[in-house]
Amino acid sequence: MINRLPILLFSLLIIGCGATRNLPTAGETPVAVSMDLTSVSNDRVLVAVDPGAFTVGEVRFYIPKTVPGTYSEDNYGRYVEDLAAYNYKGEPIPVIREDDNTWRIGLGAELDRITYYVNDSYDVESSGEEAPFSPAGTNILAGKNFMLNLHGFVGYFEGLKEQAYTLQLRIPEGLYPATSLEGVAGADGTMTYTAARYFEVIDNPIQLSGEAPVSFQVGDITVNISVYSPNGGYTASAIQPAMERMMQAQKAFLGDIDGTREYNILLYLSTLDQDAQGFGALEHHTSTVVVLPEQIPAPQLEEAMVDVVSHEFFHIVTPLNVHSEEIQYFDYNAPKMSQHLWMYEGTTEYFANLFQIRQGLISEEEFYQRIVAKIQNSGNYNDALSFTEMSRNVLEEPYAGEYPNVYEKGTLINMALDLRLLELSGGTYGVLQLMKDLSAKYDEDTPFKDDALFDEIVAMTYPKIREYFDTHVIGDTPIDYAAVLQSAGLNFGEQEVESGIFLKDMQGHMPYIDVDPGDNDIIYIRRGIPLNSFLTGLGAQGGDVLKSINGTEVDLNAIRMIIGQSLGWGPDTEVEMVVERDGEEITLEGKVGNPTVKEVKIIADPDASEAAVRLREAWLKG
Repeated sequence: MINRLPILLFSLLIIGCGATRNLPTAGETPVAVSMDLTSVSNDRVLVAVDPGAFTVGEVRFYIPKTVPGTYSEDNYGRYVEDLAAYNYKGEPIPVIREDDNTWRIGLGAELDRITYYVNDSYDVESSGEEAPFSPAGTNILAGKNFMLNLHGFVGYFEGLKEQAYTLQLRIPEGLYPATSLEGVAGADGTMTYTAARYFEVIDNPIQLSGEAPVSFQVGDITVNISVYSPNGGYTASAIQPAMERMMQAQKAFLGDIDGTREYNILLYLSTLDQDAQGFGALEHHTSTVVVLPEQIPAPQLEEAMVDVVSHEFFHIVTPLNVHSEEIQYFDYNAPKMSQHLWMYEGTTEYFANLFQIRQGLISEEEFYQRIVAKIQNSGNYNDALSFTEMSRNVLEEPYAGEYPNVYEKGTLINMALDLRLLELSGGTYGVLQLMKDLSAKYDEDTPFKDDALFDEIVAMTYPKIREYFDTHVIGDTPIDYAAVLQSAGLNFGEQEVESGIFLKDMQGHMPYIDVDPGDNDIIYIRRGIPLNSFLTGLGAQGGDVLKSINGTEVDLNAIRMIIGQSLGWGPDTEVEMVVERDGEEITLEGKVGNPTVKEVKIIADPDASEAAVRLREAWLKG
């Protein structure tokens, strides 16, 4: 009872004293949300929502099933418990939970407000329970960290998604909030944030950590970095220089494309022990949430942050600026998906690599290696599949399993489109200029019609681009990458390069292991790719199923932890790997060594024509 008392008092405060006040009508007043982060009960946060007075007899309250940018059904309502509704006398009224994400209140005209508890998702990731991708998930660590992806905490009432919101947070002493939401500090340790509509609430995550954010300027954009490092291994100030160099280069690459005056980078570093397990990032209009393992060495962390954050920042171009009606009017609980993932994710990932070569952050050789990795990784997916068909149906199988290809083949679709546009224009017009032209026509509040985009692009560019889209994006004909690169005077060759242990590098380029789509606890060594010297030295073969590594039984959660641990392995680290091959278990033993791998490389053709060399220069230098 003692542990519950602060929560009970908070609940009484936020549901009482309603009978004597004037009653603003729902839809005419902001939806008021309160969360007390100083009183965490059983690793849960209490949320209160006051929508104003309803005049109808029945209302529904929703927590999102899915949110923009995730392309998966995550059912965030699973983490909501004990939802209760109260009338203006502070008395409970009946609530029916219709499904994971929907609650029906029959006496809507009597409803004053609702309260409910929210569990976080990071704690369950290591248990094997299916959970949202960590950058879209939530964390409640009393007094230390809160990762408030607000779609996991704040819901909406039917018919009020376009209504303004206020969000009042009671902040624990010693924690610093970071968000792009506009907020006002109160004298009582609260912050009150405002949003014009529900989308703005969930588009602006908040991280609270024990270190104040650091800031820097990129032109007229203020960039803030918030870091939670549980063991103090990293600080925001240590990460700032790499982020500043990278974002200055991005702004130079984008030129006059400008989508925000403030941008927040919220970095959560996981211990891997009953903690976040999914590494990467989730984009928002003016911020990104990044999750990485805390064990990652500083050079790899910097490289990963450059690649990951640059991708997310480029989302200010698409889909955050250039997007279809399906995204503008997104239905969080019955979504209709757009067919243009080739652009939303593919163009963004392409820019995240192209800007680095154009701004001198990486060499031509490094850029070519990334293209090769994209070609090899795309081979894990169905190359004879319409990208638009996959995109429209990405929430359903078998298309859902093809989603990761948006970062692989999606990049290559844009590379081939870029080279074709540059070839047709004599090197003066490519995908970057195309996106500038689209950004001039569409913006955050002006979507395009999903079925009309290809026609508009063809009208903006060249009739021959219609054939490219019809054949390789709408159609299911694989792209001949050798022919595409030959147009720029480039051929395929072979080289030996340094390698990671289970992944070629921390950006996931050419992983050596994969997950069985039919059983996520079956991890196997990939077939049909060159394996690194560590694996071949052990005697591992493509198709081997991993049973245990150094005594730890391998499943999806365990392999994530092992990959994190492997970042600290040295050349003399002994590894024992038990694999299943042809129905027989085999023990493989050896040292890590200094892993290398033979890989395909892209090389310049010494006999390339002048036109091909000029095209290459226009592509790589802009």
